[in-house]
Amino acid sequence: MIKKNTNGKEKMSFDRPLLISVFLLLGIGLVMVASAGVAYGNLRFEDSSFFFKRQLFGVAVGLVALFIFQGISYRFWRKVAIPLFFGAIGLLVLVLIPSVGTTAYGAARWIQLGPIPPFQPSEAMKLALIIYFAAWFSGKDQMRKTDFFEGVVPFLFMLGIIAFLIMKQPDTGTLGILFVIAMAMFFAAGARLSHIGILIGSGLAGLAVLIILAPYRMSRLLTFLNPEHDPSGAGYQIRQALIALGSGGILGVGLGHSRQKFLYLPEPMTDSIFAVLGEELGLIGCVVVISLFLFFAFRGFRIARNAPDEFGRLLGVGIVSWIVFQAFINIFAISGLMPLTGVPLPLISYGGTSLVAILGAVGILLNISKRPTIG
Repeated sequence: MIKKNTNGKEKMSFDRPLLISVFLLLGIGLVMVASAGVAYGNLRFEDSSFFFKRQLFGVAVGLVALFIFQGISYRFWRKVAIPLFFGAIGLLVLVLIPSVGTTAYGAARWIQLGPIPPFQPSEAMKLALIIYFAAWFSGKDQMRKTDFFEGVVPFLFMLGIIAFLIMKQPDTGTLGILFVIAMAMFFAAGARLSHIGILIGSGLAGLAVLIILAPYRMSRLLTFLNPEHDPSGAGYQIRQALIALGSGGILGVGLGHSRQKFLYLPEPMTDSIFAVLGEELGLIGCVVVISLFLFFAFRGFRIARNAPDEFGRLLGVGIVSWIVFQAFINIFAISGLMPLTGVPLPLISYGGTSLVAILGAVGILLNISKRPTIG
């Protein structure tokens, strides 16, 4: 029978194994940021624990978001899907305004508002896009899933607006993640395979144009095809990452003993953190992290499959696709299995905005999983 609390109300149980996998990834992330950020923290801020303390704050805020969102009915997000989506587009516009947006490494990706730490609107867009498309595809108009002019054309139009704003930053990696999320949701919604093929073809054509227009993207592609291409330039990061992974062997050189993090490996606490993890914790550490993401995918897609309605199912697919696909794109890129993209490793890489957005999304996923506890 259904268990009840002292007030006679039914107890609702969420997917605890999924939450445990998230906590384990967060714990590994905190340990690795503390280790990987030592040299850069000393160099930039004269504080070896600078990045760890900022990450700890991000985890705390993210867990608050997770707790709040898991208590809000996931159906609420359908009601606010449109204002959330256009609000996220507004933030992408704001980031391009010089007096509001903050530029670093030649990219305008952050917004700085007074004493609030800089945040990335593109992370908010990932969640807003998932909620918007889940509401759109689960609507009464089924033609959106099967008709070219009522489905594919509006879909491409919305993606085109986002792509334009993201590439003004520019941020090809984030654009790729958004495209993959959208494709996964469109497929899960029941789109025709011919339409999926058209969209993938359009995406590849757009990527080819972006590569041709930007020499640094062409250099990344050439480096992927030929690792010896430009070893001191475009190929430097992947060479150092592979050295780190190779140095770790099976057991690793020991936690805190990475050599590559000492100003050899670019951004060791963000995009390249998996390489530091592989060097310090070895193949075993890498397998543990990959296994946790695979377990998260298994539990997450199971939640989506068992969701009470179509909106919940598509919302779950979008959230799990975001976290899992981004994780493996980062891992594949830093392992030399695909061109470098510049996307962080979810729940592990340094970055407060990403942590808060992802943990908030996990909270929504946990709410979808809630069921009465049976005794």
